[in-house]
Amino acid sequence: MRAFAEDGETAGIVRDALGARVQVLGVERLRGGSHKGVYRVRTAGGPADSVVVYRWAAGENYWPGEEPAGAEAFLAAGRRLGEAGARVPRVLHADTSRERYAADVAVVEDLTGGSLEDALAADPAGAAGALAELGGMLAAMHAVRSPAYGTVLAPEEGAPPRERRVLDSALRDTDEAARRDPRIAAARTALRDLLEELAAAVPPRTGYGLIHGELGPDHVLLDAAGHPVLIDIEGAKFSDVEAEHVFLRLRFGPHYAALAAPGLDPRRMALYELAMRLQLVAGPLRLLDGDFPDRAAMRSIAEHNLQAALALLAAATDRSRPSRR
Repeated sequence: MRAFAEDGETAGIVRDALGARVQVLGVERLRGGSHKGVYRVRTAGGPADSVVVYRWAAGENYWPGEEPAGAEAFLAAGRRLGEAGARVPRVLHADTSRERYAADVAVVEDLTGGSLEDALAADPAGAAGALAELGGMLAAMHAVRSPAYGTVLAPEEGAPPRERRVLDSALRDTDEAARRDPRIAAARTALRDLLEELAAAVPPRTGYGLIHGELGPDHVLLDAAGHPVLIDIEGAKFSDVEAEHVFLRLRFGPHYAALAAPGLDPRRMALYELAMRLQLVAGPLRLLDGDFPDRAAMRSIAEHNLQAALALLAAATDRSRPSRR
């Protein structure tokens, strides 16, 4: 049985943040999170009509065998992204002591303008300004450089080249997906060979940019004035900017042109594209080993990316065949 936050606990967290006189009128657990619980709390007598509570607890984490990143990662990422010029949720309170509560918790502003994903679907022209602003934000983030890759809390000094790490992870994802789906199992050797080939073509690199790491339009909310705000920022890290752009292209689709950047390495893009597709097969299938509630959505993500990975393999196979004159 999952152990979500009870209303009384959530109300206590909010009063710690806003003062004992604040009235809590209602608590709603928001859907979609797989690493932490996210709760909207309606209030009276405080600075706003509602706030959002984040709760990093084992009972809120649906990923088998993975520890949630926690509030320290969230706070460090927020500081680093803010310094780079990115807008992130304003933190009203955070507690990592686990003395009053059994989990890391944070209270942040409630962003009431909806998601950029919904805005682009409803009115692409009207959302163009927010999309352009997001593009500027990303350019500023990616211009922040580090000689080592890794999270903002723990850069990995002296680690193997990034492309080696990407390859190793993609090979594991291939094997994991092959255990769960016969189509990947049938193509496993060819996929592994293609990953090795793509990684071998990537030249060395010694500098990395600051990226969000999982930036789809659903992870961009709009504030009351329509400005974009990045959420789910715990995974912010220094890495290849190409990784961010592959994910942006995948998730923003026809709107990606507003976020595109010059100077990206096509060899890294090719490696990350296949690696990311395989990750988005293995990850959702692994999530479905547990009790994640939105199962149809996870199956759809896995199936879409499985088909895309096999299409990349087929295209690479066609390119490698000698042409007939």
